[in-house]
Amino acid sequence: MANDANPLLGALGICRKAGKLLHGYDRVEEAVLRGKAVLVLLACDASDRTVQHMQTACDGLVRCAVMPLSTQELRMLTPKPAAVFAVTDENFARLCAKHLTDSEKEESANG
Repeated sequence: MANDANPLLGALGICRKAGKLLHGYDRVEEAVLRGKAVLVLLACDASDRTVQHMQTACDGLVRCAVMPLSTQELRMLTPKPAAVFAVTDENFARLCAKHLTDSEKEESANG
């Protein structure tokens, strides 16, 4: 399954099943402003405007990172395509951040 190929996708699936994953620009932005979001993740194919706006909204409040996953790859997690996600639990956020760091290391080793 795709989760085996990308552990970040698997971690996000676990977050979703636990009810700790929000998706969609408006819901995520509201969670950031209310202090509910612990980690904000953006699809690698999110528009430049979306990335800029989310990074501005998160600045000084929450870590905001671009994932090595596209909207299409993330499609299995949501009923509608989404490019913006938020993890609302500290432990799940650490799990996802760990996989973000692992994929960044792999990219720099391959690039």
